[in-house]
Amino acid sequence: MSTDREAAQAAEAAPPPAPDPDEAQPRPAEDPAPGGAGTTGAAEPPAAEDGGGSGVADDTAIGADSDAAAAEAEEGAAEEAEAEEAEAEEGAADGPEAEGGAGAQGGDEGGEAGKPVLSEAAAELAAQKVERERIARRKAERQGPVDAGAKLSGKAADLLAAVRAVESGEKPSPVYFDEAPVAPRRAPEAPAAPRPARSAAPAPTAAGVEGVRAVLARGGAPEALAVPAATALGEDAAERLAEDPWQLLAVAGVRPTQADGFARALLGQDAGPGDERRAAALVGWLLEQAALKGHTALEAPTLEAALAQYGVPDPAESLEQAIGEGAVLVFQEPLGPPVAEGEEQPVRVLVGLEGYALAEESLADGLARLANTFNDPADWEKAATGPGAELIRAASGHGLVTHTGGEAARAEPLALLAAARDLGLRVCLAAHTPAHGAVTARDLLSGAAGPGRDADGQFAVDLLVVLDAPQLDVETAAALVESVPDGARLVLSGDPGVLGSAGPGRVFADVLAARACPQLVSRTPDPGPVGELVSGVGVGELNQVDAPGKEVVIVPVRDAGEAVHRCVQLVAESVPRAFGIPVDAVQVITPGHGGSAGTRALNAALKERLNPGPGRFGGFDPGDRVVHVPSPGRAVPARVVSADAQGLHLDAAGARIVVPKEQVESRVRHGWAVTAHQAVGARWPAVVVVLPGDAAQALSRDWVYTAFGRAERHLSVVHGVDQALPRAVAEVLPKPRTTRLAGLLRALVAAAQDQPE
Repeated sequence: MSTDREAAQAAEAAPPPAPDPDEAQPRPAEDPAPGGAGTTGAAEPPAAEDGGGSGVADDTAIGADSDAAAAEAEEGAAEEAEAEEAEAEEGAADGPEAEGGAGAQGGDEGGEAGKPVLSEAAAELAAQKVERERIARRKAERQGPVDAGAKLSGKAADLLAAVRAVESGEKPSPVYFDEAPVAPRRAPEAPAAPRPARSAAPAPTAAGVEGVRAVLARGGAPEALAVPAATALGEDAAERLAEDPWQLLAVAGVRPTQADGFARALLGQDAGPGDERRAAALVGWLLEQAALKGHTALEAPTLEAALAQYGVPDPAESLEQAIGEGAVLVFQEPLGPPVAEGEEQPVRVLVGLEGYALAEESLADGLARLANTFNDPADWEKAATGPGAELIRAASGHGLVTHTGGEAARAEPLALLAAARDLGLRVCLAAHTPAHGAVTARDLLSGAAGPGRDADGQFAVDLLVVLDAPQLDVETAAALVESVPDGARLVLSGDPGVLGSAGPGRVFADVLAARACPQLVSRTPDPGPVGELVSGVGVGELNQVDAPGKEVVIVPVRDAGEAVHRCVQLVAESVPRAFGIPVDAVQVITPGHGGSAGTRALNAALKERLNPGPGRFGGFDPGDRVVHVPSPGRAVPARVVSADAQGLHLDAAGARIVVPKEQVESRVRHGWAVTAHQAVGARWPAVVVVLPGDAAQALSRDWVYTAFGRAERHLSVVHGVDQALPRAVAEVLPKPRTTRLAGLLRALVAAAQDQPE
């Protein structure tokens, strides 16, 4: 593993703050009636970073070398787009657009931190984790707990020695590590009742909050952190925080600079960069930041490099201490194909948090169980006709099947569902976003929709088809697969070219990489000029397409102000007039929330034009088009109905939602313009993609593919990034994610095949 790779992953694990973009002044422009199809030449050569303007403080750690911090910022600049879009789900509190995060300014001595955005991930995923007791039994099967403390022995000492041995090039002993299981284990028994929604962490007591508030005041931190800190740290939060000030990093949005300042104010001279408490907190924080980028683990050298960037004097020793105390887990993963007997198998050492490790192991177990379910195919040949024939044949003989293709290819899993239903099977269709005939994966898990569960707590289905499979994070996927009963079939279907999940993991890509089941690749092309354009983007080519009906229109702009002006004209006038598409059926997509042509600026301009009003309730008025973000990874389109003492009343496709007034600011955005991460999984008759000059650094092939692919009939591209667009399509590939699922699944399936009948 190269030094460059380690440095890049280290910088990714510790995302830097983003600069505010320059504000461009709007200039008048003529009405851009659609015309001229399919070229990508446009002006606007400046390409500033799409920072988004939250002004997060510099995050150099105590005693950290300024050159290292600068290098981290430089490496992390390319990550701005991903973190920016992750903030659409309100989960990446440390991204460049973290609204209300604790990244205001880290004071020298006071560790001053702004009000954080509380993560709702734990609450939303609670419904998926109530069966984690089953997974926890896996942990109990591990060898005895490691001893904590400076002097390690037994298993802990072996683990730590193995890390050093691998890094130094010595051959590691497999007994040191949690290796991929050698044989598939049958899924543990499910609970006898449907999985209830487990509540979030209990609310702290008033006395507990007051105690934390007093400690925060002593350290110069804002009292607004009292409730989230008391909630995150649980019982005895005040005492824990006073003894270990760096536990403030457990609060979403707090960064190391701010925790360092808080610790200095409380501990004085004792708060040095090499404090063991600081190092332990940083290890967990870095892994959580990596999870926001999609990683479920990091390579040990990468994690050590990141610790060094935060001024930890002996990163290797600090990592060993964290492993020894059980704060993180360590794994060995073979690299490349198996080697001949007597030769050394290359490996990499991965470090991860327990929750994600258990989720990946449970998911691998469940997928292997399904993949090895059937020995002989069922007699579905009479039903294997039409566009879904190949998929029907594959599903007839296998418990796990993957299916890839574009938007038009969705007809094939739908044909499979229809055939299975005609055969008398119980079927269910799940998707990332609400769709005709489908339930969302989260509603299926919570029991809010879908077939319900049987007496064993499993889904009452014989066939489950999951669309938008690339949007499955590892914990959601684990909960889904655990709930598929023995003897049932699971089909994972999706377009591998779109943006990945908002949460950690790359489930669909890992299942494809493991080659553990039949893989059906659809040959059904997406139709029309838009489909032709998107298909080209998927293979790295931005082609000029013939669009006689003006299905694809390029609108060149010179600056961000003109981009906003042209966007409003297209949505409010040109597209409805030229194509007869209602304004409500036109969706704007842009790379980020911040900047002079991000979602905030575009939504403000579109509201002024389409539904002007004083914003009586948190900036919203009845009739406003909004996006409700109840938790990371969810973006529900809705319309504001009214507001009262209960909160903001929304209509989401006929379903009524009441957002409490104290949550409106963090959970509701105007929705005329969204990011591509918010748009993935949905389509609209017309889409306007806005690419201002400062968005150049945010573009990648999967972003462009996703944004352009949301259009059904018409696509307008407000284009101000010049050659950055074709360059992004040709050269900027999706960011890699470090995960363990592919190796785990590959080993389990291979071991099952080697077992005698």
